[in-house]
Amino acid sequence: MTSTDWYADPAARSWTCAPPAREVAAFHAALPGYAPTPLVELPALAAELGVGRLLVKDESSRLGLPAFKILGASWGVHRALTGHYGLPADATPDAVRATVAERGPVRLVTATDGNHGRAVARMARTYGVPARVFVAGGVHPSACAAIEGEGAEVTALDVPYDEAVRRAAASGGLLVQDMGLPGYTDVPRWICEGYTTLFTEIDERLGGPPGLVAVPVGVGSLAQAAVTHYRSGPGARPALLSVEPDAAASLLASLRAGRRTSTPPGRTIMAGLNCTTPSETAWPLLRAGVDAAVAVSDDEAARAVRDLADLGVDAGPCGAASLAGLRAALPRLPEQGTVVLLSTEGSAANPALT
Repeated sequence: MTSTDWYADPAARSWTCAPPAREVAAFHAALPGYAPTPLVELPALAAELGVGRLLVKDESSRLGLPAFKILGASWGVHRALTGHYGLPADATPDAVRATVAERGPVRLVTATDGNHGRAVARMARTYGVPARVFVAGGVHPSACAAIEGEGAEVTALDVPYDEAVRRAAASGGLLVQDMGLPGYTDVPRWICEGYTTLFTEIDERLGGPPGLVAVPVGVGSLAQAAVTHYRSGPGARPALLSVEPDAAASLLASLRAGRRTSTPPGRTIMAGLNCTTPSETAWPLLRAGVDAAVAVSDDEAARAVRDLADLGVDAGPCGAASLAGLRAALPRLPEQGTVVLLSTEGSAANPALT
């Protein structure tokens, strides 16, 4: 690993921010089919890497979808629709559906490089509203088919993710995007809040925070959720390691530059992480709250997919990136006790290796 593939901030763990909304976990718990996803302990891998305990938060099946994104999409769509129809934020899904039926549906729009678009489409179907999903270039056709299978209109584009977001924002309808833009901050913040349920589940299973959490990063919304969860309360604070493809390491480049910046579009098997600019809403929190950042190659991610599969964990390249990042970063990290890797998707979410 070269110096350009690495960043560290010794002051991050002492930084403090405002906490996320408290009602999110209860909202998810009330959804049909909700259950905490597995936290799988891998003692052989812990011994190989020289850490005390190593666990994988397996998001290969979350509320019927093969990725964690439905956590953010469900809360983000709910809050966006209650706001649009003038309903209180704690309105039940049944009340939202009744209002949609009475007043007529609004069309949801979003851009995606795979999993987020499918999650928004699923929630649109749940609430009885149409959805249009702009799909960035490089996304496998089967991912587009999965979004269409949820009942959404798909517009496939041969453009980078950032441009797909811009086109979605300009298309009309109610934008439900996990990337913050100038003047567009509420919905990305709600989506980020939705992801915090994942960390609540981890802490409840372990009886407290782990020592280190490795987080795959695209635009940075999941990492933002990790920061808001672990930097907003008293008690032990884990180290937060962000992991990106070396073909699209915009957060790493921004952290090293000290300002939010973009990287040139690239190609990677980690399609869900192929984002060239950090979210505007995520950036201030990531700049202050991330302990370390690393970039990994496709070969390193592919190896991690195979290694996790051999240990019984179904991970796509984006999900396995956390293991690849931990391997790359460990020589520069202090000795670790309990490490949690976020495996954000199963192989069904990203067929790049099949």
